[in-house]
Amino acid sequence: MSRRRQSDENDGGQPHKRRRTSEPIEIEDRLESLICRVGEKSTSSLESNLEGLAGVLEADLPNYKNKILRILCAVARLLPEKLTVYTTLVGLLNARNYNFGGEFVEAMIRQLKETLKNNLYNEAVYLVRFLSDLVNCHVIAAPSMVAMFENFVSVTQEEDVPQVRSDWFVYVVLSCLPWVGKELYEKKDVEMDRLLSQVEGYLKRRVKTHVPMLQVWTAETPHPQEEYLDCLWAQIQKLKKDRWQERHILRPYIAFDSVLCEALQHNLPPFTPPGHMPDAQYPMPRVVFRMFDYTDAPEGPVMPGSHSVERFVIEENLHCIIKTHWKERKTCAAQLLSYPGKNKIPLNYHIVEVIFGELFQLPAPPHIDVMYTTLLIELCKLQPGSLPQVLAQATEMLYMRLDTMNTICIDRLINWFSHHLSNFQFRWSWDDWADCLTLDLEKPKPKFVKEVLEKCMRLSYHQRIVDIVPPTFAALIPAEPIFIFKYADESAASLPGYPASITVGNAIKNRASNEEILTILKEVPNPNQEDDDDEGESFNPLKIDVFLQTLLHLAAKSFSHSFSALAKFHEILKTLTESDEGKLHILKVVYEVWRNHPQIIAVLVDKLIRTQIVDCAAVANWLFSQDMAHEFTRLFIWEILHSTIRKMNKHVQKIQKELEEAKDKLEKQHGDDEDMDKNSEDEEGQLEEQIERLQEKVESAQSEQKNLFLVIFQRFIMLLTEHLVRCETGSVDISTPWYKNCIERLQQIFLMHHVTIQQYMGTLENLLFTAELDHHILAVYQQFCALQL
Repeated sequence: MSRRRQSDENDGGQPHKRRRTSEPIEIEDRLESLICRVGEKSTSSLESNLEGLAGVLEADLPNYKNKILRILCAVARLLPEKLTVYTTLVGLLNARNYNFGGEFVEAMIRQLKETLKNNLYNEAVYLVRFLSDLVNCHVIAAPSMVAMFENFVSVTQEEDVPQVRSDWFVYVVLSCLPWVGKELYEKKDVEMDRLLSQVEGYLKRRVKTHVPMLQVWTAETPHPQEEYLDCLWAQIQKLKKDRWQERHILRPYIAFDSVLCEALQHNLPPFTPPGHMPDAQYPMPRVVFRMFDYTDAPEGPVMPGSHSVERFVIEENLHCIIKTHWKERKTCAAQLLSYPGKNKIPLNYHIVEVIFGELFQLPAPPHIDVMYTTLLIELCKLQPGSLPQVLAQATEMLYMRLDTMNTICIDRLINWFSHHLSNFQFRWSWDDWADCLTLDLEKPKPKFVKEVLEKCMRLSYHQRIVDIVPPTFAALIPAEPIFIFKYADESAASLPGYPASITVGNAIKNRASNEEILTILKEVPNPNQEDDDDEGESFNPLKIDVFLQTLLHLAAKSFSHSFSALAKFHEILKTLTESDEGKLHILKVVYEVWRNHPQIIAVLVDKLIRTQIVDCAAVANWLFSQDMAHEFTRLFIWEILHSTIRKMNKHVQKIQKELEEAKDKLEKQHGDDEDMDKNSEDEEGQLEEQIERLQEKVESAQSEQKNLFLVIFQRFIMLLTEHLVRCETGSVDISTPWYKNCIERLQQIFLMHHVTIQQYMGTLENLLFTAELDHHILAVYQQFCALQL
């Protein structure tokens, strides 16, 4: 308070002036708040709130019409879960002020064109749905809405366009029908029948090669994993059969029917879908996640069937609530639990299914993984009497179905479950999962438990995990994460590197210079070299072994100690790893000393890449090497590989951005040609040189990136081909746990890095994924290609 008063005094008469100009801003903020909050919990009924708000907005239209238009267009796009509340509000305003209704429809169409142009396809779905619901509010005439839908469906007749484009336009039309189907059928039944038969024809001829790649489970029982358009089509068919009667959408406009039906309606201007552009990024196809049905929620209201349109509407609204509030977990949880109509449905089951559906969505969840963990924790806090039980039931079901679950989804389940347990004192009824103890450790269930305990240890400490898990689970408890030093004591004295290790250790402790340490290392015998061989500079694995084992041993106390050691002796490490074998060997040593501590391996490999001691291709070669074959199916291996690919991608993007900025700068200078003088000519010359250098850097980085993917895919093909040939020769079934893991890891590379991989499709097709390749491996590539077609 005192600060404000002081500034008012210092302004000398200014505050009154400022207050006067800020008055309209205050009113605008109030209008925004009133519009955004309508439909939330209130002592009055929704209908009376809407009527009151319509009155307030009508009074403010003469002065604040543009602001009101802007806010209403924004909520239509950004608050889709309150769709019918806002369409009713617009309906009431249109009944009172016909011109405003017309201007609003025009503004929405402008916004729709803009969102499509900017590839904001999810938001465009909400805008079209909003327009379609305005038919129910007598703002838009039904025939013009049908005409718009006909134009959308006509996209399916276009030639040489990706299937995902046609998919999106069909999805938009079908997803509006739960809201407006009844009204349109009453007014235009012949046209609607023709429209739906066109849609049916399109759905029958669609290619669905991509589906296996996007399914969470390979098994179709107990719940089929349906492609999203097929599922929605089945739901719309059932809705039509039920004469368009749905019982779940909140429809406030029914209360105002007598007012709204008197209003004049507007015709939508003819809307032609914008043509296909090469850089358009249409939404990827999806598979509908199904986990529960009415038998899983025995008490209380019955869960709608998977082909009832209510299921689509509920899930759609819950997804919208998460999309709106995902950054605020407390608000998000509260909004989900106060979902309208919650007494008519088993809400907790729907919420848990929707959250897991998003977490397991392929290729990637809509939001960061950790958001779903925090949201579920928040929901458990708000509903301690019921939600934890549903979540435990869900976890149990996921565990039971691990054998057919996609490996990528199992990774996410491991990360979620370990994080969740860490928030609840790691309490779990482990004995219920004792069935995994009798299975081969490579099978999904024991593997899952082992990886969960490994992740729990990262969030806790080793002894804690030993204490919480029953002794019978000893085989699955991670090893104690201790450093394994080859040259630790006298028993290692017979090893060839032992004397040098002691000398190097003493030198490091006595702060010897890099030159002195390199001199000591020169004396280390090279096991790869004959005694009479004079080439002293060839790759010496023992040199790396002695130095790195000793250095990391001295720095084993913490991450920070290890980082400092790598930074301090960076020069020596660079000298030792000039050759590709050297880079591979340094990674091998890191693994040998820390093999019981996967987390520090991942962190140190990351550090070695960042400091350019090893390159990304070396990491890929090491992970696929024979030395790591026994760890191939472990989660940490794939975390390292994906982190390495991401680093490479970021590096390329960074240089590309620098190049773009330099080009823009040069262009800007060309624009200011008139006042060019000698200095700016020099500057331009420097810029051109810089652009040339950056161009070379980009080309070199892209070539490195392409090489990384070639190495990875080549290694996958070699491993899988060897396995397939071995099985064929021995007449053994190819479907081993290792094979399932490997083929799904290959899918994961494609899915997680699809944007980058698309740039190199030609090269991949010519060099690796050729027609001669075994069809099991080629199928993965074809599924990936089908995702974008």
